[in-house]
Amino acid sequence: MAAPRPPPLGGPRGLAGGSGGAAPAAGAPAGVSMRMFHGEVFLGEMEVFPMKQGGEGGFPFPSNEIRVSHFSPPSERCPPLAILQTIAPFSVRCKLKTKLMPPLPSLERMYLSCFSEFKSAVVMVGDEELHLVAMPTKTENVVPSFWCCSARSGLYASSVGMLNLRCLAIVFDLDETLIVANTMKSFEDRIEILSRRMDVEDDPVRIAGMSAEIKRYIEDKELLKEFIDTDTVTDNGKIVGTQKEEVQPVSGGQERVLRPVIRLPDRNAILTRINPEIRDTSVFVKLRPAWEDLRNYLTAKGRKRFEVFVCTMAERDYALEMWRLLDPEGNLISPQQLSERVNCVKPGSKKSLQNVFRDRGCHPKMAMVIDDRLNVWDDKDQHRVHVVPAYTPYYAPQAEMANAVPVLCVARNVACNVRGGFFREFDENLLKKVFELIYDNGLLDLPYAPDVGDYLVCEDTNFAPSNKDQAPIPEGMRGAEVEKRLNGQPFREGGQISSSTRSPDDGMSIRGTGGVRNIQPNGAAVAVAPSVFVTVLQEIGRLCNSKVEFRSTVSNGKSMQFSVEVLFSNEKIGIGIGKTRDEAQVQAAEKALQNLENSYLSFVAPIAGVPNKDSRKSPGSGNGFLEDVSCSDVDISMQEPSGSTVKQDHSNNLDKLSSVMSLIREHCLEDQHIIFRDQVRNSSPARNEEYHFQVELAGQILGSGVGSDRDVAKLLAAEEALRTLKSTTNPQIKKYLRPVR
Repeated sequence: MAAPRPPPLGGPRGLAGGSGGAAPAAGAPAGVSMRMFHGEVFLGEMEVFPMKQGGEGGFPFPSNEIRVSHFSPPSERCPPLAILQTIAPFSVRCKLKTKLMPPLPSLERMYLSCFSEFKSAVVMVGDEELHLVAMPTKTENVVPSFWCCSARSGLYASSVGMLNLRCLAIVFDLDETLIVANTMKSFEDRIEILSRRMDVEDDPVRIAGMSAEIKRYIEDKELLKEFIDTDTVTDNGKIVGTQKEEVQPVSGGQERVLRPVIRLPDRNAILTRINPEIRDTSVFVKLRPAWEDLRNYLTAKGRKRFEVFVCTMAERDYALEMWRLLDPEGNLISPQQLSERVNCVKPGSKKSLQNVFRDRGCHPKMAMVIDDRLNVWDDKDQHRVHVVPAYTPYYAPQAEMANAVPVLCVARNVACNVRGGFFREFDENLLKKVFELIYDNGLLDLPYAPDVGDYLVCEDTNFAPSNKDQAPIPEGMRGAEVEKRLNGQPFREGGQISSSTRSPDDGMSIRGTGGVRNIQPNGAAVAVAPSVFVTVLQEIGRLCNSKVEFRSTVSNGKSMQFSVEVLFSNEKIGIGIGKTRDEAQVQAAEKALQNLENSYLSFVAPIAGVPNKDSRKSPGSGNGFLEDVSCSDVDISMQEPSGSTVKQDHSNNLDKLSSVMSLIREHCLEDQHIIFRDQVRNSSPARNEEYHFQVELAGQILGSGVGSDRDVAKLLAAEEALRTLKSTTNPQIKKYLRPVR
């Protein structure tokens, strides 16, 4: 969808407020006169107005002079204010308007150039960029008028290209997310741990499972030993030799480096040597299945959908080589970008998007993360992390393909949905509203800017083994272990080889698309994710070239029930309720698949001569997907905490409640901020029970209701909440509301 161009400068815009010309509106903060330059060229006298009454916060220009150093890159479709609201929300520092009428020709030319070419004039103040954004006015004559917005130096330039190309950022972890790597020493240690476990185990099923696991370790260990000794491996009776692959110098060296590598595509494995001169730095690497599908999606048809970054706790030379194996052609990260795109975090430290983008490569709001652990990320970034189950090719090799859609294909679908949701909000809300703004508007008139975290489900379900089942030992190498393994040092935790079980926080967690189901490959439970229903539905959408969206709706406050509805090509086809968003999402996906099946059967039955199963579908249902869409709309947001359905004799109240809730949703940017809180139920001496409900928006009470019936109390609270939303001036509430049209 091409962005609409702004209307011509001047003329009525249909917005209230403000005055014409260079004079400030009545009651507006007093302005300060400043001289404006482009380099050394004088442009004219500007009157500068603070955004807040009384000039709170002061003016950002040193020496009360405005010196434009350069212009931002022009944009093809995004006005500067839309870009700045995305990367630096509500960062407007002040307003500027010419004092001279008519303005000097040089100032008028700069103003018109910025306005028509979608670029800003930039004033540098230390490590901060002040962007002067040309704003339309209500006057018929050209009156050079600007909003001054602040942003970190360099961030605007990197973001404008991404937003023009509809591109976001994606950050990958390496170990147990995309790969599992082992040295001879790590193979030996893991075999030793399993052998000790077998010695004390008396369950024959578990013993058989551990024996099979040890066999897998030994098989790959023998291949690695052959590679170390002879630079060849024997694979299925065939001898495969090394290929010399040129790589970037290790540790900043300048000499040309040729690394011996053997690729075994049938095994999804690669053998490499981190330091070509030291054979003991040889590593056996298993690549996670379906990586190629995900990689191809990120750069489909030569067009980047995501800018790619890496954040790992591994040693740097190792991390660079692992990424080179994953992206040998440099299609995701070019060789020139590797040093800034591969971020190695000190073990024990938190990962942070702010550190990943230390060179201003992207704003955290425009980035999603793929990792097998959530707790290693800074709290403020966790809502942008899609957690995948840890890759365990030795413990449970069949787990990776146990679902209909492989884990990395699910990650691809999640990335697709995130990108679609982000830019739909950007196009349909932010861009549209920005084009309606004029110089006289205020901060509260700025529209909501999308955040990648808005389109990821924020629940995670941790894998916790039962008391009698031992969890798998961590596979491959992580963090500080990598450097020690490659240097031939024994890795110890607490003075001995770690044989501790993995804690729930250490990555056997599943988040975003589905719940957990257990299989018994080795006599122990293992987390398999995501849900079959969710992943199959997403794959159907991809194959049909149709959008599949999971949309959260209102949840009950005290019981913390979540509700999710599924949209398939913008048509509602399933609804689910659960104690977590994951549970609700799985239920909604299952119902959606059933409805898709029913719709398909009703279509093909007449052709195939099969009796039509119309009994499953209510007469006159609009799209043939949902049996009772209107009824479900009511129940999904207002269902009782116990899960019981509302009695039919309250249908009138439910209809009213549904209408009121629809109006409330139209006012709010995000449904999930609205909750019904079930207050303590009071009883009078006569035992006449009262129900107390209140409606909250992001912690702010909008309305309360008391009644002898739950639905009456809810309706009263909702009606008062709607009145509040229509009349509120509270900025803590208004920032969650859609701007008034």
